[in-house]
Amino acid sequence: MNRLLVLPILVPLAAATLCLLAHRRFRLQRIISVAGAGGLLTSGLLLLARVQAHGPIATRVGGWRAPFAIVLAADLLSAIMVTMAGFVAVAVTIYSLAGVGLRRERFGHHVLVQTLLMGVSGAYLTADLFNLYVWFEIFLLSSYVLLVLEGGRARLVGPIKYVVLNLLSSVLFLSAIGLLYGLTGTLNLADLARTVPLAGQPGLVAVVAVLFLVAFGIKAAVFPLFSWLPAAYPAAPPAVLALFSGLLTKTGVYAILRIFTLVFAADTGFIRPLLVWIAGLTMVTGVLGAVAQGEIRRLLSFHIISQIGYLLFGAALATGPALGGAIYFFMHVIVAKAGLFLAGGIVERLRGTGELKRLGGLQRTRPALAILFLLCALALAGLPPLSGFWGKLLLFRAGLAERAYVLVAVGLAVSVLTLFSMMKIWAEAFGKDRPADAGGEPALSAGSRLALYLPLALCALFVLGVGIAAGPVSALAAQAGRELASPEAYLRVVLGVQP
Repeated sequence: MNRLLVLPILVPLAAATLCLLAHRRFRLQRIISVAGAGGLLTSGLLLLARVQAHGPIATRVGGWRAPFAIVLAADLLSAIMVTMAGFVAVAVTIYSLAGVGLRRERFGHHVLVQTLLMGVSGAYLTADLFNLYVWFEIFLLSSYVLLVLEGGRARLVGPIKYVVLNLLSSVLFLSAIGLLYGLTGTLNLADLARTVPLAGQPGLVAVVAVLFLVAFGIKAAVFPLFSWLPAAYPAAPPAVLALFSGLLTKTGVYAILRIFTLVFAADTGFIRPLLVWIAGLTMVTGVLGAVAQGEIRRLLSFHIISQIGYLLFGAALATGPALGGAIYFFMHVIVAKAGLFLAGGIVERLRGTGELKRLGGLQRTRPALAILFLLCALALAGLPPLSGFWGKLLLFRAGLAERAYVLVAVGLAVSVLTLFSMMKIWAEAFGKDRPADAGGEPALSAGSRLALYLPLALCALFVLGVGIAAGPVSALAAQAGRELASPEAYLRVVLGVQP
């Protein structure tokens, strides 16, 4: 068994178990949670180095051969996603040292975070559709509880919508799995890539493809299935919101990329054009919703939706360069969004509100916060030399090569509106004078300042560093995109796992 494939699952599982055993020792839980996140990041980096050097790897769990075995596999996309999950986990767990109250810790915050990380890692590494469903349910169950911890009755409306729609998504997902198994007799992703084109029932294959698209579309919050996200996410505290924004919807997009480049790689005649429309409308509706908001959490929540549209841009075109651009954009947006939510949390901590009209003056009183927020905000808008610029450039170049001129134009327009909305936060929270009736800022201890600002600084340095190092990072993303567009090596290792 290849330990590198098992570690990203075992490390958070071990951390969750230890936190559960230390349920009354909160300081120890915090240490374990940060260590578990660091272990996940380390295992992701080791896996990424191994896959980049030697190509996709796979291992089976138990004594059966593929396609009957439970197979774990990693190509560059899987390894990159595990690594990014580890990076966000480190930032969020450090931030939680000062950004999560004792009451949440009593209810199992650290256990749930580690369980969520285990589920996300399993989803990235499984090579079996049913186990993908299982891992999705594990991290979604954790997210349900994280969302409603400490929430009063008035704050349950959004989370209830989140739970109901994601349960519907799970039902559709499981139904699609059942239909596909009845059609092919297998659920191994590599085996499905061989058998689905030979099934001889194009109508049923198209129906199953649409079921998967709707199921994953709900989880990814794409147009028109996103209404649960701006209703539910603002109810979560900033640390949890940063974790959700970095991982949950992105895992839905990951599933779309994986399934529609393997199982439904053959053009069904309408899926690709449908993805183009969904990508454009997701970008537009998300950014227009953001521009209309006057509260930081809700504004940034709508931007989660908008940025998902750029990821679908690459999935819709499905060429090597487009998929490479989407993977680069994955790395960028996961961290940039997490950083913005962490910055918003600090603003709320200092001023007691996230309403823009009641903020102001932070540029003078908190210059470090202003600079770190600005780096993440400009990266999200796509200004050079930050990471968002290069991610969008790669996508737009791929779009022009495929003559997707309208989609490129929509992406450019959405970038302008993203910049406008980010500058709206900047002008209201940082640029203008502080309102006369604003209260005083709470005193923060040195330890709290470090716990709050260090994760934000890591995110800001990441978007700056990935932008400056665009050459090697884009080469890595391009290699991952080529693997997705031509997955023969992945299929070979999944089906050819040796005892």
